Amino acid sequence: MLLLNIDYIPGKQFEALGLVKGTVVQSKNFGKDFMAGMKTLVGGEITGYTEMLNEARQIAVKRMVDEAESLGADAVVNIRYGSSSVMQGAAEVIAYGTAVRYV
Repeated sequence: MLLLNIDYIPGKQFEALGLVKGTVVQSKNFGKDFMAGMKTLVGGEITGYTEMLNEARQIAVKRMVDEAESLGADAVVNIRYGSSSVMQGAAEVIAYGTAVRYV
């Protein structure tokens, strides 16, 4: 499955099949959340949250690709990501784009 964040595929003609998306709400365990809170006192990257968001993006993309495959898509173009805080220590991540089939 070709995934692009542009709205065309160089050298290819395609038909749009529709919007596809994948979403996940991810959280870290209490121990990691506590350590993240401690890290804010001294500064620097909070690797526990970085890992959490990377994992969440991977899950969201997988779900988006699964939805595109169910439509018979060859690619997803114009991919975008979004995220929002759901509660302390938990974030929603969404991946969405347009599923397309080559003609």
